[in-house]
Amino acid sequence: MRAGLITPVALSLLGGLSGCAEAGAGNGAAFQPDYGGVETRLLDGDLVNFHVSMRGARGREDVDRYAECAAAQYALIRGYGFARHLRTNLAEEGGVWRGDAIYTISAALPRGLKTIDAEVVAANCAENGIPMV
Repeated sequence: MRAGLITPVALSLLGGLSGCAEAGAGNGAAFQPDYGGVETRLLDGDLVNFHVSMRGARGREDVDRYAECAAAQYALIRGYGFARHLRTNLAEEGGVWRGDAIYTISAALPRGLKTIDAEVVAANCAENGIPMV
């Protein structure tokens, strides 16, 4: 094979990749969330409930992230460095997404898989323009 020639297979692969990039770019440009607010309820000691609402979410991940941002900031406000996600219930109606999430907050890294470092998450949320408590 001579250098500089693009085979039909390579051309086909390149065309497929550029199509993926265009689809991703189109989705990112259209994302214009409207964060409806956070309602926080201390349930018991270190157990906290966050109710979030938003329009323009691309799916459950956006709503989950909004609740996570609220939990991170709440932990920092209370003087804790960590939170652990317990559960989130989500519903969407008429374009409005609602999340009902429960987290525990703690000074030390809690056991479990769904833990967050509150400082790191809060900084990331601020960088991405996601409002917090």
